[in-house]
Amino acid sequence: MSDTGILYLVPTPIGNLDDITLRALTVLKEVDLIACEDTRHSGRLLAHFGISARTISYFEHNEMRRIPSIISLLEEGKSVAVITDGGSPGLSDPAFRLVSAAIEKSIPVQALPGPTAVIPALTASGLPTDRFFFEGFLPVKSGKRLTRLEKLKDLPHTIVIYESVHRIHKALADIATVFGDRRICVVREISKIYEEYRRGTAAELARTLAEVSLKGEFVIVIAGKTADTD
Repeated sequence: MSDTGILYLVPTPIGNLDDITLRALTVLKEVDLIACEDTRHSGRLLAHFGISARTISYFEHNEMRRIPSIISLLEEGKSVAVITDGGSPGLSDPAFRLVSAAIEKSIPVQALPGPTAVIPALTASGLPTDRFFFEGFLPVKSGKRLTRLEKLKDLPHTIVIYESVHRIHKALADIATVFGDRRICVVREISKIYEEYRRGTAAELARTLAEVSLKGEFVIVIAGKTADTD
């Protein structure tokens, strides 16, 4: 029986295409299959770099159907790369389910370093970086969102949250309700033309940004609780 293939987790640019790594380009050119969050979106990226590998879709609502066929390919000795629309696969997307399935079958998994919104937002926020808690996306409904924020409120670590343009104003209002004058940083469009950092208290930014039409993808960085907090 031949050796199995390798499952690669390949980060792709979240904005500037120059952020892709040389290793990522090499892997994407050499694998037998690329599993994409959106084949149309990724197709433009791959075409830009002259990559013509076979692609299939792999996203939150089809992953359970896709996993068996991808695992079969890997067991046949084929190599597969997983990419998202931008950033590192496995962070707030279903790549971890495929990774778990591969590990159960003793298929090697390699995660490449590369673009992600978490680290730039955290390191440029001005908030402590020695320990942090990555929350990902908050619940969609306000009641559940407030409940979750209450559980996060007493963490001593800096908290990193992802939020969509559709819920950013409501999320900031709820963060202000729970965290009050706690320091936060709202980061928009990392590595893109309109990259922006706004710093202040949760209450200040919720009030200021409530009057602004916000576009793009957001990361919210919240200071952890200290002895002087609240």
